Amino acid sequence: VQLQASGGGLVQAGGSLRLSCAASGRTFSSYTMGWFRQAPGKERESVAGIIWGGGRTYYADSVKGRFTISRDNAKNTVYLQMNSLKPEDTAVYYCAAKLYGAGRHAASAFDHWGQGTQVTVSS
Repeated sequence: VQLQASGGGLVQAGGSLRLSCAASGRTFSSYTMGWFRQAPGKERESVAGIIWGGGRTYYADSVKGRFTISRDNAKNTVYLQMNSLKPEDTAVYYCAAKLYGAGRHAASAFDHWGQGTQVTVSS
């Protein structure tokens, strides 16, 4: 599967953005999808994920209550709605896919990655 992330940009603190990740292929619904981010000088960290099949979701503690991950299998797309953005959310955001991923996975477990989209939150 190939992934194309979009929707990043510059926003003021407190604002919102919605990231999209479009996937190629016919088996999108079989993939657990994740959003990760990497700020300069920091390791890539998991932000949110949505499990294939039942659509169970998980979030990093730092974004719970502010970010929402969802997917539209008919459109082969996963979304990350980001509200109440903070300057510390500034990073390059990546989407990733893991075939039949059973739960929360580290970045190393994901098989496919999008190119990343920059999110910058100004104070």
